Amino acid sequence: MSRVLIIGAGGVGNVVAFKCAMAPEIFSDIWLASRTLSKVEKIAADIKEKTGRTVKTAKVDADNVTDLVKLIREVQPKLVINVALPYQDLTIMDACLETGVHYLDTANYEPPDTAKFEYKWQWAYQEKFQKAGLMAVLGCGFDPGVTNIFTAHMQKVHFDSIETLDILDANGGDHGYHFATNFNPEINIREITAAARHYENGEWKESSALSTHHTFNFDKIGDKEIYLMYHEELESLAKNIKGMKRARFWMTFSEKYLTHLRVLENVGMTSIEPINFEGKQIVPLQFLKAVLPDPASLGPRTKGKTNIGCVVHGTKNGKKKTMYIYQICDHEECWKEVRSQAISYTTGVPAVTGAMMMLQGHWKGAGVFNVEQLDPTPFLNVLGAQGLPWQEVELPEVPAVLK
Repeated sequence: MSRVLIIGAGGVGNVVAFKCAMAPEIFSDIWLASRTLSKVEKIAADIKEKTGRTVKTAKVDADNVTDLVKLIREVQPKLVINVALPYQDLTIMDACLETGVHYLDTANYEPPDTAKFEYKWQWAYQEKFQKAGLMAVLGCGFDPGVTNIFTAHMQKVHFDSIETLDILDANGGDHGYHFATNFNPEINIREITAAARHYENGEWKESSALSTHHTFNFDKIGDKEIYLMYHEELESLAKNIKGMKRARFWMTFSEKYLTHLRVLENVGMTSIEPINFEGKQIVPLQFLKAVLPDPASLGPRTKGKTNIGCVVHGTKNGKKKTMYIYQICDHEECWKEVRSQAISYTTGVPAVTGAMMMLQGHWKGAGVFNVEQLDPTPFLNVLGAQGLPWQEVELPEVPAVLK
C-alpha cells in the first residue's frame, strides 16, 4: 500500500483519482493537487459520494518548482502521477528529483511557445534520475502509452522482427456540439495542425498536416476517415523497437470537425504567436481554448465508442505475419463509472495501471523510461480488469489502405 500525489484536475486527473480510489489495496492514501482548488475539491467530493473514500486536496502551481517541492515534502508520496499540462513536465520532474520521489506522466514535454513534440528534454534527465536511484516513466496514457505497450507485446510474443507499425486512433463518439475537443483544446489543436511526420527506413518524412488520408473500417465503429499525423510515441518507438522499417500514426476526424478547424486556422485563431488586443498580449489559441467547451464537461453528452490499436507486420520463424491489437471503449459506460468521457478514461486508466506496476515492483529501475522499454505482460494482464479489455487478431495481410 502506497501514498500517491496526483497533479492535475482536468478530465484525466478526474479519472486517475477515481481509479486510484477504487484500488485501496494499492493506493492507501491519495492526494490530488491543482492550481484551481475548486476543481480538486469537486473531484474529491464526487469520489467520496461514489466510493466512500477520502481524497485529500491541495493547491499547487505546477510551473513553480519551489511550490511543488513544498507540497511533495508535505505529502511524502512514493509516486507522483503527473496529469497536468505537458508544459509542466520538467518542473514536476525537477521537484521529484529534489524530493526523492518516483515520477510518471502521460504526455511528453512541450515548450509553451513552440509546437514541438519531442522527448529530448525529458530524455536529458536520464543521468539525473539514475544517480538519484529514481524511476521516471514517460507517456503512460493510451497513445502514447498502451499503443507502445501493445507494440512491445507484439515484439515479445508474436514477432521475431517488426517491419511496419501503424497506430490507429478512432473516436466514434458524438457530443452534440458543432466543434469541441475531447482533451485540452490548446494541446489538441497544436497537435492536429502540426505537419505530419512518419518514420521510414531510418529517417523522418514530412508532409502537410492532414494531407494524407484513407478510409478504414473499425470494429464496432465502422468506416472512418483516418488522417496521417505525427504523434510523440513514434519518436520513442523508432528508437526502442529495433529493426523497424516504418512507423506511422493515424487519427480519425469528421468532415464537420475539420471544416471548423480549417476556418479557425485560416482566420488565425489557432496561432500560438501572441498578438496585441486592447493593449494586452494574448495568444489566439489560448483565447479559443477559453471559449470552447471544457473537455471535462463532455462526459454526460457523449455517446458512441473509441477504437485505438496497432497493426503490426513482420516475421515469425521466417514467415511473414500481420497482427492487429486494439481496445474498444464506450463513452457512456465511462461516464457511469467515473463521470468521464472515453478519451479521458483511456488516458487515465493506463496511468493508474502504470502506477500499479511501479508500486508493486513489476516495473523498476533507475532512470528515464518510455513504457515500451518495460515488461508489457504484467501491465496487459491487469489492464482489462482496470476497465480497458483488449483483443488481438491475426490478419491475412496488411490492410490495403496501410500498405
